Amino acid sequence: MKDFKKLQIWQQSHQITLSIYKISSKFPREGIYGLTSQIRRCSFSAPSNIAEGCGRNSDAELSRFLVITSGSAFELSYQPPLAKDLNYVSDEVFEPLGLEITAVRKMINGFIQKLKPNDKQLTAKG
Repeated sequence: MKDFKKLQIWQQSHQITLSIYKISSKFPREGIYGLTSQIRRCSFSAPSNIAEGCGRNSDAELSRFLVITSGSAFELSYQPPLAKDLNYVSDEVFEPLGLEITAVRKMINGFIQKLKPNDKQLTAKG
């Protein structure tokens, strides 16, 4: 079992969630059950799945939760540009957020690759 709070990937995805909540609090009231709700759910899905995966008993299970996290991060990548196109956020808000989300997506991918068994190790054992 890993301490998820020590993982940089969790810390960064948590910070994105905090940013999303702050930014989305300024979205128009009519979007509360649409984009506001969806972007918030998406943002906390990533750190939540990392935490849940860390509570599992194997790297394989953690990897499975990271794959789910990756899907959430890709979904989240779409929502800030939508908010920008709807004039809910400005370029100044959108640009750094998009870069942060991309950085976390890369970290997720790297972590998944790190957890995969090495093919050489498999052939040496088998």
